[in-house]
Amino acid sequence: MRFRIDLKIVLFLILFYFTNQIILYITIMAFCVIHEFGHLFVGMLFGMVPEKIELNPLGLSIAFKPSIFKDKESEKSFEIKRILVALAGPMTNFIIIVILMMININENTKATLIYSNILIGLFNLIPIYPLDGGRILKSILHMNMKENKYNTYVNKISYIMLIIITTISSIAVYYFQNIAIFIVVIFLWYMVLVQNNQ
Repeated sequence: MRFRIDLKIVLFLILFYFTNQIILYITIMAFCVIHEFGHLFVGMLFGMVPEKIELNPLGLSIAFKPSIFKDKESEKSFEIKRILVALAGPMTNFIIIVILMMININENTKATLIYSNILIGLFNLIPIYPLDGGRILKSILHMNMKENKYNTYVNKISYIMLIIITTISSIAVYYFQNIAIFIVVIFLWYMVLVQNNQ
C-alpha cells in the first residue's frame, strides 16, 4: 500500500491561517480522516484491499485495488458494494453528529464540531466525481447503462454541478468576503479535471 502527501496542503494551511480559519480547517481535516476510515472499514468488510492512501487539501483519500471478487459476482452486486463503501464516509459523519448531540460539552465547541461534520457529509454527497456522491451516481448509472454512456453522463453531471457550486461560492465570497471558499472550489475543479483525463 502506497502513502502520498499532496504538498498543496501547505498552501491551504497558509490560506486558512491568513483568513483566521486555521482551527476550523484543522478540525475539518481531522473529521475528513475519520470519514475516510469509514470507507476503509466498510471496504475491508467487503474484502477490498486498500492500494493507495493520499493526504490532500480536502482530507484523506483511499483507493482500493481492483476487487478480486469482481469476476465471482454479478455486476449489480459489485456496484451495490461500491455504493455502500461510498456511503460509509458521509454516514460516519452523520453518526458523529448524533453522538455529539448526545454528549455534554461546551456549546460553542459542539456547534463547531457538528457544523464541520455536516459540511463534510453533505459536501461529499454532491454528485461530482470523484466525490462520494459522484461515485454513487457512477455505480447507479453503471448498473443501468453501457460503459461509454454512463461515463459520459457522470462527466456531464459533474461539470454542471461544478458550475452551480462555482456560482454559489462566488456569491458566498462576495457576501462573506471569504476567499477560502473559492479556493476549495478551484481545487475541486482541479480534482475533477485530473480524474476525467485519466
